[in-house]
Amino acid sequence: MLKAVLFLASLPLIVFAEAPFDIVVENGRVMDPDSGLDAVRHVGIRDGKIAAISEEALQGKQVLHASGHVVTAGFIDLHQHGQSPENYRAQIHDGITSALELEIGVEDISAWYGEREGKSLVNHGASISHPYSRNVVMTGENPGLEGDALTQPLSSGQLQKLKQRISRGLDRGAVAVGFGLAYSPGATSEEILAIFRLAAEFNANCHVHIRTTTGDASNVEEVLDYSRQSGAGLHIVHINSSGKDLIPQYLEVIREARESGVDVTTECYPYNRGSTFIESHLFDDWETYSDEKLGQHIWIETGEHLSRQTFGRYREQGGILITQPAYSEEMVRAAVASPLTMIASDGMWLKKGRAHPRSFGTYSRILGRYVREQKVLSLMDALAKMSLRPAQRLERRVPSMSNKGRVREGADADIVVFDPDRVIDKGTFEDPAQNPVGIRHVLVNGVTVLNEGKLVEGVTPGRAIRGNR
Repeated sequence: MLKAVLFLASLPLIVFAEAPFDIVVENGRVMDPDSGLDAVRHVGIRDGKIAAISEEALQGKQVLHASGHVVTAGFIDLHQHGQSPENYRAQIHDGITSALELEIGVEDISAWYGEREGKSLVNHGASISHPYSRNVVMTGENPGLEGDALTQPLSSGQLQKLKQRISRGLDRGAVAVGFGLAYSPGATSEEILAIFRLAAEFNANCHVHIRTTTGDASNVEEVLDYSRQSGAGLHIVHINSSGKDLIPQYLEVIREARESGVDVTTECYPYNRGSTFIESHLFDDWETYSDEKLGQHIWIETGEHLSRQTFGRYREQGGILITQPAYSEEMVRAAVASPLTMIASDGMWLKKGRAHPRSFGTYSRILGRYVREQKVLSLMDALAKMSLRPAQRLERRVPSMSNKGRVREGADADIVVFDPDRVIDKGTFEDPAQNPVGIRHVLVNGVTVLNEGKLVEGVTPGRAIRGNR
């Protein structure tokens, strides 16, 4: 009798152990920068988590074939302005499973997350915006990155109101504080340091578009000093477009700061042209540009190169352009290869289906052009820059990120499967709206969203990435 009871008691365990996984990604080259695993394995997924990584074949209700392909953690984009359903569809084709708007950020954290709850294809998160909050404090509204308010200093009373607004955003789960110092020349050192100190109280990093300089690294030193004084983590966005030909000098200053104990990281994207709002303060001196310089700017919606007449007309209208080539391909390679940088797209909002090509193919471009073709960095190093290290950067403020950016049992099943011999971006500056090739499967929280290179319709598995509240 005792033997019979013990046998019956063990049945549920046997049934559970032998039950098929929800999804099996079979026979792929599993690469995990965290553990260093690089071997052919079968990955079993159950309830949105990686439940098994096995040398033996696994049974699954759905089987995704990965022979000859790399299986790795989905890419985490810390700098993605495009946060619309249309943008998310483009991001999936590039292997992005988590997209965060952390540079400029958003003004209303609760509303932003509420708009995406249960409706998103990818995981998503945002910072509370310093410039947008500043606009509201000064004028009662937020016109974006234009207007006289951004050129004016705050009064002491306005600074207190700004701190209250940013504190409220962090209380409501903002991942970080986003700064656009190049767009807000009126922001004083006193103001910026006060907001850095506030961020430190919430264990939030400061993601900063540094001020524009032409001949030295004083703009980098400025924000490093705020980090030293406040104790806030600092992330300098797009070191390539801010540094231009001074990229090696900027990186050296950052390296020295890290060695001295400053909590600073940075990122780059693999293009030598940027993209931004034509109406912003960055172009206040556009009338001094030569005809040749004006003609190197491209209007997103049409792909046309601008003239003096069209630049002026579009600036009155407002919108997004692609900027002139600002630095050499050698400088791009230096940024991509540096052990200091992560990869982030700075992806822009799609306008009539178009944007800078970085909105479509940043990660595929790294894998195809800089890993496979130019061998600027190893495949494992590239994957760490695109998944593990971005996740680690956010873990202090968002502990759940410790389950992203890894391929291990118990981690979130955000997975990308790609062909390392074929993956490449396809978009150009004039014709950007082209999906990359070579990304075969993508899963978000254990749900297949890209299958054999085709989007799966009717699924919205993306979840909010929010700071501790």
